[in-house]
Amino acid sequence: MKKVSIIIPCRNEEKFIGRCLSSVVAQDFPKEDLEVLVIDGMSEDKTEAIIKSFSLKYPFIKMFKNPKKITPSALNIGIKASNGEIIIRMDAHATYKKDYVSKSVRYLEKYKADNIGGIWIIIPRKNTLIGKTIAKVMSSPFGAGNAYYKIGSEKLKEVDTVPFGCYRRGVFKKIGLFNENLVRSQDMEFNLRLKKSGGKIFLFPEIVGYYYVRSNLKDFFIHNFEDGIWSVYPLKFVKMPFKLRHYIPLIFVLGLFFSLILSIFSIIGKILFVLIFGTYLFFSLFFSLKIALIEGPKYFFAAPLVFFVRHFGYGLGSVYGLIKLFCARKVKKE
Repeated sequence: MKKVSIIIPCRNEEKFIGRCLSSVVAQDFPKEDLEVLVIDGMSEDKTEAIIKSFSLKYPFIKMFKNPKKITPSALNIGIKASNGEIIIRMDAHATYKKDYVSKSVRYLEKYKADNIGGIWIIIPRKNTLIGKTIAKVMSSPFGAGNAYYKIGSEKLKEVDTVPFGCYRRGVFKKIGLFNENLVRSQDMEFNLRLKKSGGKIFLFPEIVGYYYVRSNLKDFFIHNFEDGIWSVYPLKFVKMPFKLRHYIPLIFVLGLFFSLILSIFSIIGKILFVLIFGTYLFFSLFFSLKIALIEGPKYFFAAPLVFFVRHFGYGLGSVYGLIKLFCARKVKKE
């Protein structure tokens, strides 16, 4: 049996790290072949105390400090400190089915893959209507695009990225570590780099994690805004753009903005604005209806709002990221 190292970055996660580690302890993978490295970003709550209580009870759980406080640094600290031939990245905001590790390792070997991942079952942090609607929206093709780890898949797929990947150690020797310039989106950039080098990434629907999504509109908007920034701003540091789905909200927001400005001066602008917003509204209502037919009529009224917060927040963040990128390049030229 190959040694497996699980790396869990975290910071101020007192509400989630305990249930995350409990699900890791419950894994059916042999504990003598497992090490868990929790990389704490100088937490200011009870996170450190919770981790220490687990490490005292389970010697295979160890804690490391991350002075930079950002995820890619945590991942790199964990990779350098790990001993496993196989490295699994996990997230503190999630729990994992008891066969998550064993199936990841089995499929990594069976399919000679470089990275293996599974699907998210997205659940709300709070059981409110908005919280439950956010979870449904993030599992919908209109909310997640063709990210199969969010919308699900009936069979294995070769994909461009997976959440919480299970990697061969040799991958990091071949293409390097995570890019510490990328506060967000480091997984996507790393996996694109892996694909470019000829690596194989597979998604298996039998590998299941449960991800706790934000459950109020303010936090949900901020999270999407920040994700939008880091869909564009990484171009300052890397030359590879992400997949088209990451730029559709940017195109949507820019289309709305410029057609609205144009509508002041031209009938063509008015027509273009109505066409863009009307098309968006049609798809929003269509996918909201699909959710409502399964979950109940009240979701038909909540889902369009959540879809808009998702897309407009992400798109607005992308615009801000584009401005930051332009300013950074202008300063560099000067």
